Amino acid sequence: MTSRARWWVLAVASLATLMTYLDNNVINVAIPTIQRNLHLSVAGLEWIVSSYLLVLAGLLLVGGRLADVYGRRRIFLTGLAIFTLASLASGLAGSGGVLIGARAVQGLGAALLMPSALAIIWHAFTDARERIAAIGIVSAVGALGLAVGPLVGGIISQHIHWGWIFLINVPIGVVTFAIAIPFVEESRVGVESRRLDIPGLVTSAVGLTALVYALIEGHDKGWTSAPIVASFAVAAIMTAAFLAVERRAAQPMVPLGVFRAREFSGGTTTMMIWAFGILGIYFFTSLYLQGILGFSPTKAGLAFVPMALFVAVAAALAPQVAGRFGAHRTVSFGMLLMVVGLLLFARLGAGATYTALMPGFALFGVGAGLMNVPLTNAVLDGMPREQAGIASALLNNSRELAGLLGITVIGAVLRSREGVALRSGVPASQAFIDGYHTGLWVTIGLLAVGVVLSYVSLRPRAEAPADLAELPEAEPASAETR
Repeated sequence: MTSRARWWVLAVASLATLMTYLDNNVINVAIPTIQRNLHLSVAGLEWIVSSYLLVLAGLLLVGGRLADVYGRRRIFLTGLAIFTLASLASGLAGSGGVLIGARAVQGLGAALLMPSALAIIWHAFTDARERIAAIGIVSAVGALGLAVGPLVGGIISQHIHWGWIFLINVPIGVVTFAIAIPFVEESRVGVESRRLDIPGLVTSAVGLTALVYALIEGHDKGWTSAPIVASFAVAAIMTAAFLAVERRAAQPMVPLGVFRAREFSGGTTTMMIWAFGILGIYFFTSLYLQGILGFSPTKAGLAFVPMALFVAVAAALAPQVAGRFGAHRTVSFGMLLMVVGLLLFARLGAGATYTALMPGFALFGVGAGLMNVPLTNAVLDGMPREQAGIASALLNNSRELAGLLGITVIGAVLRSREGVALRSGVPASQAFIDGYHTGLWVTIGLLAVGVVLSYVSLRPRAEAPADLAELPEAEPASAETR
């Protein structure tokens, strides 16, 4: 592949990353507008976000495996086409049911698109230095999407129409498709490795769907009602079945042996706590800013921009900080900053000002950005070389799953506490604040556990592991990053 073609491949991967990052963040500020226009309940709003994350988290690993087996270029273009068409359907949706369905299809497209996007970079950039630079550029583009997503969502939902938060993906998708066709080469694994873990896929998807359904609908239907109890039971049974299947599978979707490594099990749990906190807080803080403080969508979007910028700046500095103080200290300190930021938010009420929000946003953003890159590197550095690819895939898939659970669990806590407050005669706005604060305290408790867990699990071993840059290139489609 020529040097010119390689950089066109980088442009393709960067545009695909921008689409998925924008889609995750642009919706948060627009959800109150969507709620009013489509007459949705809070549970309905959660499903608009959760339907996307549910399908994405459930199929992300299999998306990477499909790319390995059937060709990374083919799966990338298929995922891109599905994501673009589903974005069009989402933008034109006239009811909550149609929007939720279209978002689920978007999740399918993203599950195919994301792992194959990094895989085509690994195939195109054979030089280690160029590859590191290329992945750094893709990460920077993702940070840009994180920073501008809330602002774009606010401006569009306030001044145009909320549907355009999805429709903006259509021209990006068309341009990306047009560039990918002539420049992206096909690649895949050898014939001997082409097997899919269908039982693992089915049991994990059914179990996850049952769990999320129970968490979202539990408040409205009653936590002890037959559908909710049955859903929790199905989730437990499918989890047990999934573990049994993976132990016996010749080529399992999740090799359970990787969890024996202290760095991997502790680091993955820490990553899940991080994603649980940041995505859950994004979603419900948007409701707080607009529903309680009366911010316009644009002003709410602007409120999120400093936090996203702090995330991006801290992420850029994190490797240097970790090199000086160690990954375990850096990640643990980042989690601690997130705890302090949420503690400041837990003190805010109905009269909070824009200025009062900024200290909490700043600390939370610096902490979130400071820990992500060192955590990923520490986990992968601690793994045997032959398991680096699957470890990266599991780490990132755990992040998607935890983001989904952050929205559903915090939503369940918020609505349960809000319901108790309403029944006791508390005004609706204060009842929401009570529920919001309770959700914050649940997240604070989890992050506090992450402070200790990350410090203990990521401490370096006596013998330094191999440099991550020297790891082999096996299973690149499984080594997605986000």
